[in-house]
Amino acid sequence: MNFYTRNENGVTILQIGGAIDGSTAPDLREKIAEVMQVNPAHLLLDMNQVHFMSSAGLRVMLLLHRQLQQNNTRIVLVGMLEPIYDAMEATGFLKYFETASDIDAAMQLLEQ
Repeated sequence: MNFYTRNENGVTILQIGGAIDGSTAPDLREKIAEVMQVNPAHLLLDMNQVHFMSSAGLRVMLLLHRQLQQNNTRIVLVGMLEPIYDAMEATGFLKYFETASDIDAAMQLLEQ
C-alpha cells in the first residue's frame, strides 16, 4: 500500500494505492490519523488506485466515520472502483460518507 498526501485550498487529499486488507488496514488507519492531526476540517480520500478492500478495510472506514463525527470533519471518498463502491453500498457504509467521481467534483461538494 502506498500513500501520497497534498493540500489544496485548505483541503487535505490523501491518495491511496493498493489493497486495503488485514495487513495494510492498520497502516491506513495510522496515516489517516496522522493527516487528521494536521488538517482535521476537510479530507478527500482518493481511492482511484485501491483495487481491493476486505472487511478489515471496511472496519477502518467505520472507525473513520466515528472519528469524523467527534471532530466535525467532512470527508469525501473519491474515485472508488465499482467493486469497492458496490461492496460499501451493499454493507450500508456509503450512507456515512459523501462520494465523488473525481477531485474536482469532491472539491465542489466541500464548497456547499
